Amino acid sequence: MSLNEQIAKIVKANGASFYGTETAQEDGRTIFRVYITKEGGVSLDLCAEISNELSPFLDVNPPMHGAYYLEVSSPGIERKLENRIHFMSAIGERVKFKEHGGDKLKGILKSANSNSFVVEIKGEDKSFDYANVSKVKTYFEWNKK
Repeated sequence: MSLNEQIAKIVKANGASFYGTETAQEDGRTIFRVYITKEGGVSLDLCAEISNELSPFLDVNPPMHGAYYLEVSSPGIERKLENRIHFMSAIGERVKFKEHGGDKLKGILKSANSNSFVVEIKGEDKSFDYANVSKVKTYFEWNKK
C-alpha cells in the first residue's frame, strides 16, 4: 500500500475524502500538506483530528527526508484538478486552463471521464483530452455590484 493510500485510509476513517498532497517551501521551512474534502465542507476541528492521527503515522512512515511541518486542510474553492477524480468532483464548477500550444480558456465543467473532460465555453460544449491541457484549476467568480 502506497503512502497516499495509507493517508487516504486514515482520512476516510475520519469521515472525509483524501484529495492529495503537496510539498512546499515557505520561509525556509518544508511543509507537507494533506488536502481533504467533505460533503458540506471541511472544519478546523476535522483538520485537527486528522492531523493528530496522521502525525504519529508519518513519524513512523515519513513522507520525505529531513524535518517538515504537517498541514491538513481543504484544497480550497480555487484548487488544482490533477486527476480524473478531481475533475469528476468539480462537475458544475468554473474551470480555467491552458491548451498546449494554445490559448487560456475558461468555462463550466460539464463532464469528465478517464480520457477527457467537457467544458461549456460561451454556450458551446467542447471536449479536451487531459494530455492536451495544463494548469487546470477551479475558480470562483465574485459577484460584481
